[in-house]
Amino acid sequence: MAAPVNTTDRLRQLRQLMASPKYNVAAYVVPSEDAHQSEYVAACDERRPFISGFDGSAGCAVITMDAASMFTDGRYFLQARQQMDDNWTLMKRGLPGVPTWQEYLTEHLPAGTRVGIDPTLLSAAEGTSLRKSLNARGNGDLVAIEENLVDIVWGSQRPPRPQDKVFIHDVKYAGESHADKITRVRAGFEGLGTDGLVVAALDEIAWLFNLRGSDIDYNPVFFAYALVTKDAVTLYIDDAKLDSNVRSHLQGIKTRPYGAIFGELDELSAALVQSKRKLLAGHNASWALVKALGEDNVKVDKSPITMLKALKNPTELEGMRQCHIRDGAAMANYFGWLEHELLFNGGHLRLTEVDVADKLEGLRRAQEHCVGLSFDTISSVGPNGAIIHYSPKRGSDALLDVNQMYLCDSGGQYLDGTTDVTRTYHFGTPSAWERECFTRVLKGHIALDRAVFPSGTSGYALDPLARLPLWELGLDYRHGTGHGVGSFLNVHEGPQGVGMRPNYLDAGFRHGMTITNEPGYYEDGAFGIRIENTCLVVKTETKFDYTGGAGGYLTFEPVTMVPIQKKLIRSGLLSEDEKKWLDAYHQRVWDKVSPLLKDGSLGYEWLKRET
Repeated sequence: MAAPVNTTDRLRQLRQLMASPKYNVAAYVVPSEDAHQSEYVAACDERRPFISGFDGSAGCAVITMDAASMFTDGRYFLQARQQMDDNWTLMKRGLPGVPTWQEYLTEHLPAGTRVGIDPTLLSAAEGTSLRKSLNARGNGDLVAIEENLVDIVWGSQRPPRPQDKVFIHDVKYAGESHADKITRVRAGFEGLGTDGLVVAALDEIAWLFNLRGSDIDYNPVFFAYALVTKDAVTLYIDDAKLDSNVRSHLQGIKTRPYGAIFGELDELSAALVQSKRKLLAGHNASWALVKALGEDNVKVDKSPITMLKALKNPTELEGMRQCHIRDGAAMANYFGWLEHELLFNGGHLRLTEVDVADKLEGLRRAQEHCVGLSFDTISSVGPNGAIIHYSPKRGSDALLDVNQMYLCDSGGQYLDGTTDVTRTYHFGTPSAWERECFTRVLKGHIALDRAVFPSGTSGYALDPLARLPLWELGLDYRHGTGHGVGSFLNVHEGPQGVGMRPNYLDAGFRHGMTITNEPGYYEDGAFGIRIENTCLVVKTETKFDYTGGAGGYLTFEPVTMVPIQKKLIRSGLLSEDEKKWLDAYHQRVWDKVSPLLKDGSLGYEWLKRET
């Protein structure tokens, strides 16, 4: 990993702005998110990485006149520590005694502190709650500063905002027209007690209009807002992003410039006050959007699109199955090539993590309907595997070593679906401890995969199934066990998930959802292990139905088609049922993937050996 960025001058300039009479704040918050609360952001919105040097996907920076603190979770403890210089203090969120960044502002700073933030980068619910808490402590305040102070420090070096064209996502892949989707969204207005919906989440906008873009790397989305009312639909998007085909596709939908939404919501607020009606804004709506509309005129709640998008239709479900088979062929070709290079062609201690990641990307892009990657490939050898979301950089990446574990977490964007798969392999002789840890991770993976549960069961309730084999040794992992996956959309999709987050309690599983199954184990300075399949949530038959027909029972259908390395398994730790599961899974992988591989090729022969 590259040496930390020297942030001394950047912090000095930021503190000068904070202390100036124009802004007059004693603390400034730099979140990870963009104006749409996106998890992954465009280069122009990478403010937190610019000011701190830490480029993991999750974290929040708080800068005061005498301290700079980075709050992040267990996936990034090692990475943040390596990427940040001595100006920064790492706050390990989730560990005992470590406050959240909100608690730090409200409980650890002096009473009466004025805290500045760009109001477009904070959710409305967070902004309202935080301001109330600060107001209660000696007249402190959360100050909405429309000019982003980090952008001022960044100056002319800040990348421009993308202006790539958007394109139509054909209904043969989407399975439903955008007109029908809009009708379904409107059908829920009466029950929600609202006259319309403000849509800020980029993946929700892409889904609703059956459009895709390339404004954010690996995520086929584009910068836009939308307003859906009972009698009109407005898409706020810069005109330069639309070609004649997209304009025809959007016939009957009003288009306005991207930034015009703030002024138009302000104008709409008077009519809402008079009619005593409200608009619904999803949780991704920013504090700035809600302030423009007037907090009394908005109901901030779950966007109905979140669940509509999560429940895949039959076309999308079949697309996920098919794209994962093609993705499995790319992975077989990759691991067949990699094994040959390392063992027979001098690749040991010659090939780098980036070299092999680039090879995988080329093989994946050669598959039918592949548009690109779904995230930056995590290609990690030995100790780097213990950095949960490690991203190798050319020049500082490690050499592959047949005597060390290799963890590869990767995925592709296809017109008919999105893939996400992690496999851990050892190309030499693994130690007894590595095999013990791998087998326990596998046991947790199998336990979750085989689960049968009533419809509506939460991922919070299922999470212990994947951790129990590790818990028996006093081991664990600091990340969730699973997340939803979009259909040619974001690789991380909610509201469902498997993990210990309380919000998963309110997101029960339903037929048609997607979920990953990815337990792991990480030993700092030594190795990392993760086994990840993408799965569909599907109905299953049971002898009885205690639910009385109210949703029935569900299970997981794994669609990832990549072998799990048998050399890393201590077979004595597996039960007979677990061995049968592994054999059946490998038979399915062979049956689905082998017809796509050239007989006798490295990939074909590797797949034959590994299944």
